[in-house]
Amino acid sequence: MNPAAVQATLIGAMAIWGLNVAAVKVLTGFFDPTLVAALRMLVACVALSLIVLWKRCGLPSLSWRQGGAIVICAILMVYFNQILFAEGLHRSTATNGALIMALSPLVSALLAAVAFRERLTWPRMCGVGLGFAGVAAVVLSHPGAGLSSAGVGDMLLVAGVVSFAAGGAIVQRLARNLNALTISWAIYVVGSLLLPLHASLESPAMGLKDLFPGWRPWAFILFSGVMATALSNLVWNRAIARIGVARTAVFLYWVPVFGVVFAALLLGERLTPWHFFGFLSVMLGTYLGTRQPAAAAPLTP
Repeated sequence: MNPAAVQATLIGAMAIWGLNVAAVKVLTGFFDPTLVAALRMLVACVALSLIVLWKRCGLPSLSWRQGGAIVICAILMVYFNQILFAEGLHRSTATNGALIMALSPLVSALLAAVAFRERLTWPRMCGVGLGFAGVAAVVLSHPGAGLSSAGVGDMLLVAGVVSFAAGGAIVQRLARNLNALTISWAIYVVGSLLLPLHASLESPAMGLKDLFPGWRPWAFILFSGVMATALSNLVWNRAIARIGVARTAVFLYWVPVFGVVFAALLLGERLTPWHFFGFLSVMLGTYLGTRQPAAAAPLTP
């Protein structure tokens, strides 16, 4: 696949991720947020398992340290992240969720700087400040913002972004010795065991009508689990292998664009000037916080 085709498929994956925000928002109206997370991840786990079998990826022997790291990643990137994401969208809006997700590259860059001892430059620090200022503008734009339900939802969404980024820093270390698809599969297997257990403890007495309220919610679950999680992550991993992680990460900037558009078109959510201010601040902050510093020009003797 040539670079132009890789970029086209990446934009398609970003559109799916943006649409997924609206899809999960709709699902929280049919199911409990924890059950939404559990069902989505179970479907994603089945889809990834089929992809692993299709690709014939052998399961490597893991050391205790690698196995423990995968469990921690599953807790951070699947268990905590999905519960915080679903609970946050249940209390907030899909528009806010899409804008807050734009912090993902910025938070990842900041955590990588701490974990891998990268130098924090002034542009990167300015990017961190601008990014969080944009999110704060969106959060505080609610009438009676603060401890309102929407404000709590936005804080849960921010916590979900941090949780996912923290797990990503561990994955970066694991990827030095393990196949990326195998890591993803193992993480989703462990996470898909934890989420249904949590959901069963939280709502033990669910009837058949609770699980099957109609075909429409299950169509959203299949879309979210198969298209937005399994297949889009496969596109993402292939793009990293083809054009590199730096060029691939730039496409994350499209997720909030598609997310805000789909939230306005499909859910009828109203956009305010604060949303546009927050969007521009997050985009500029993410650019400053994730761009690589220019290499110093060599001195001519």
